[in-house]
Amino acid sequence: MTRGLDNCLFVYSRSAWEKVAGKLQELSFVQADTRGFSRFMLSGAAEVEVDGAGRILIPEHQKEFAGLKKMIVFAGVSDRVEIWEADRWNSYKARIEKKADALAEKLGEIGAL
Repeated sequence: MTRGLDNCLFVYSRSAWEKVAGKLQELSFVQADTRGFSRFMLSGAAEVEVDGAGRILIPEHQKEFAGLKKMIVFAGVSDRVEIWEADRWNSYKARIEKKADALAEKLGEIGAL
C-alpha cells in the first residue's frame, strides 16, 4: 500500500507492486520531477497483511495522507485497489463524470480508445 494520486491510497498485489517499483527505479534520478515522484510513491509504501477476518491495518501516515475518517470507499482500478475517504471520492467522481465525454475524446485522439 502506498500514497496514491488525488489523495487516495493505492493497494497493489506483491507482483503488481514489484512491476511499479521496478519502473520507478528505472527512471533517471537526475531529473527533479522523477526523483520527487519516486520518493512520493516509494517512501510512502508499507507492506500490509490481511488478517483472518479479511481486514487490513492502514498505517497512520497513510490515513493522514488520504484523510481517512469513518467512511471509506474501495475502488478497483486496473491492477490496484484505491482507498478513498468517502466525501473525497464522491466529489472526485462527480467531477470526473461531468468530464467523461471530453476525456474519452482526448483518449480517442491519442489512440487509447
